This record gives sequence, C-alpha cells and structure tokens, in this order.
Amino acid sequence: MNATSSFLSDRSELTDRTVTVVPMARSSTGLRDRLLASALRLFIQHGFRGTSLADIASDVGCSKASLLYHFSNKEAILAELLLPVGREAAALDARLAGLDGAEAAVTAVTGFVDITLRFRREIKLLFDNLTDATSLSEMGLEGVEGIGDRLIDAVAGRSTEPRDRVAGLMAVSGMFVTGAADLPFDEETLREAMVAGALRTLGRAP
Repeated sequence: MNATSSFLSDRSELTDRTVTVVPMARSSTGLRDRLLASALRLFIQHGFRGTSLADIASDVGCSKASLLYHFSNKEAILAELLLPVGREAAALDARLAGLDGAEAAVTAVTGFVDITLRFRREIKLLFDNLTDATSLSEMGLEGVEGIGDRLIDAVAGRSTEPRDRVAGLMAVSGMFVTGAADLPFDEETLREAMVAGALRTLGRAP
C-alpha cells in the first residue's frame, strides 16, 4: 500500500469511529455567577417561593448537586444577591451618621435614590418577594434591618415631629416603590424626578 492509500485508509477508519468530545469544564466562579444571574431573573419572574433550586439548576444547565456545592439553600442565594445592596446601604448609613437637619435629609434622599437606581432589579426582587423569604438577619445580613429606621430618621431631618416622621416614611417608601417599578424613563430623568418628588414630600424645595 502506497502512502496515499494508507492515508485514505486511515481517514476511512477515523470516519467510522465514534469520537467523544469532552468539553472544557467551566470555572467554578463562572458557574457561581451564572447561578446568581439565573436566580435573580427567575426570582423576579416567578417569585422567590415559586422558584426551586431545581429550576435554577435546570436553567443554568447544571445538576442540583453542583448548585448545592455553591449555595446551601435559596436563602443563601438571595443573601448573595442582596449583599451589594446591603453594602451600599451601610455606606450611606455611615455617611449620614454625623449629619442633621436639611443636610441629612437631602443627603439621605439623593443617596437612597442612587442605590435604588443602581440596583433596580435587586430592589424589585426585594419589593416583590421579601414577605416570602426569611428575615434579612437570618440570611446573614445583620444590621441591614436597622438601617431602614435610621434612613427614615435622616430623611425626616432628625425631627421628632409626627408630621416630619410621617413625611419621611412616605418619602422613603415612595423612592423604594418607584425604584422597583418598570418606568419608561432614562436613568437621569428618573433620578431627577425621584429626588424632586421626595423633597417635595418632605416640604423641602428641590
């Protein structure tokens, strides 16, 4: 058999063989990120209670065992998704600690609006599903729950007057709900309108 015949014979044998291609394994970090992205989308679409770990694993294309390697339960996934929001809220809380009066109110309003717009999907998730999840402290986000009360206090300008406290609660609630809403405005327009609306609620002209 000459070289050409030998080459063609080898190719024929290769054609008849079943070749198994083993894909390169994705990195552990990459899978974790994909699980978080999938969970955020599914939690928003179907609710926290309406989404199972199996749903998330199936959506990503991995086994439930692989998911459990990264997260022990749904609450652990939710905590991971909300952790950046908690960090930003804690940073704002620290900035507000030494402020009072109008300075505290304006800084709190602008800071909270920035957070709600930076994390709109996470805010929507929190708004729609918090009653279905365990408390934030049980998810490992200790200290976050108290930030809400301190934020309202700052938005109210540290006033103890009932009118100011109610206005502060209304302003914070309004910013939170608006951040979770699907509104057809660009971010800068929405930010300007949210800040102005909150300050009007507080009786402080923007």
